[in-house]
Amino acid sequence: MTPNVTAASDASRAEVMASVDSTPARSEFIIADISCDNAWLSMTVEEAPSLRDWA
Repeated sequence: MTPNVTAASDASRAEVMASVDSTPARSEFIIADISCDNAWLSMTVEEAPSLRDWA
């Protein structure tokens, strides 16, 4: 079994933000942890879950 080599994170210092970035071609939903480099993901708005889906 391979050990988990990822570094432990301090979630108390994380700053996560979400945004919708719109272009004429499409809109993207972006979630980013601005306290960590390269910690983001994006998907089309149509693929993103709604708050109702989480309830």
